[in-house]
Amino acid sequence: MRALRRINHISALLGAVALAGCVSAPPPPSGPVASPRPIAKPVMQAAPAKPQSEASLALATYYRRVQADLLVQGLLRTDGGGPDTPYTDTMLARNFERIAFFDEYSGSDLSAGNGRAGRLKRWNGPVRFNVEFGSNISSAQQQRLRANVASYAARLSRSTAHPIGVSPSSANFHVLFMGEDDRDLVQSRVRALVPRIDPSALRIFANLPRSIHCLVVAFSGGSNAYGYSQAVALIRSEHPDLMMRSCIHEELAQGLGLANDSPAARPSIFNDDDEFALLTTHDAHLLGMLYDPRLQTGMSLEAARPIIRQIAAERLGAGS
Repeated sequence: MRALRRINHISALLGAVALAGCVSAPPPPSGPVASPRPIAKPVMQAAPAKPQSEASLALATYYRRVQADLLVQGLLRTDGGGPDTPYTDTMLARNFERIAFFDEYSGSDLSAGNGRAGRLKRWNGPVRFNVEFGSNISSAQQQRLRANVASYAARLSRSTAHPIGVSPSSANFHVLFMGEDDRDLVQSRVRALVPRIDPSALRIFANLPRSIHCLVVAFSGGSNAYGYSQAVALIRSEHPDLMMRSCIHEELAQGLGLANDSPAARPSIFNDDDEFALLTTHDAHLLGMLYDPRLQTGMSLEAARPIIRQIAAERLGAGS
């Protein structure tokens, strides 16, 4: 089963569309985004506001079965890779090119990508996460999820050497843990956070099929069409623990600029085989390469390729 890899596809689609300036998800106005205006303040709930609906309960049962099935197959590994998953600097460079410069889909109709390399996309300024919760997440689970996001943000910052943290009062990367019973809330929050979002992109948030476990949309702003300035991730609240953590790892990393997947990438969460649930050592290298100062936001693959090879060789000790 490849349900988790659907996450990659949706993320790549919407992030690429927004940055390309197409009509599916136009960027917000230039200048600061996600400022601590009242409209963007998080919705805080200490406990579930209403009983979980039958539809939400059924979805939770379905995802528990999906997780159990993947685990029985030896998938959703959490070890980050090891002796059974070797890779060279050449493989690392190749995987980076595919994951950072290409898109699996393009357009709000989920049409296939054109197969042409795009430009390097990433955040130029600090990344500040905030989490919000729907109606069916207990206060204890909210506390665990906040801790997971904060811990992962620190890891992402270490991997990228880029300022990444948690800041509810000035967030620009919003992580919504919401489910089947929160469809109206999801729409209202996304509209509030990104007032100029295209209706086609908003509909994807509002009408997720169960095959889409979670997604992220990144938006550009200001004069740099390839520099992210705001992002919104949606993670279904019905997921069991490991799938929830997997969504956190994948969506937050993709929202930093690693939008594609590659069947050759291993050990990696940026693959369509569900082998790994959590960020791997290989993926940490990809993040470090993405934010290496020798690469520039908006750089073409042709210009970046010799630098990518040099960085990959240095990271794996093959540069001398």
